Amino acid sequence: MGIRDIIEDKKRWRAHVARVKALPLDYRIVYREIQQYLFKVGPVDLPDGPLLPGIVDFFEEGAATGKGVLDLIGDDVAAFCDDLVGDSRTRADVLRECTGREPGPAER
Repeated sequence: MGIRDIIEDKKRWRAHVARVKALPLDYRIVYREIQQYLFKVGPVDLPDGPLLPGIVDFFEEGAATGKGVLDLIGDDVAAFCDDLVGDSRTRADVLRECTGREPGPAER
């Protein structure tokens, strides 16, 4: 990755953050919670993938129609995130592969 790629990535990220800041307050709060959750357990390709920009698109559409953020995603933010991630390869999968163990009952 060259310096130009790094600069372009930084520009894209700043534009993304500006879009998030333009959302209504309740949407921003929920977005931050989703982002924190996904950075902990989300897909491996999260920073470069389409998931976070897609969430902002979804939130912008919801805000434009006047819906509340919980009307869009429901009351359980973690369940919403888990549905988004679906069958994607997650950080937990990578850790499990590195340690060579099977998922426990709490992880299933």
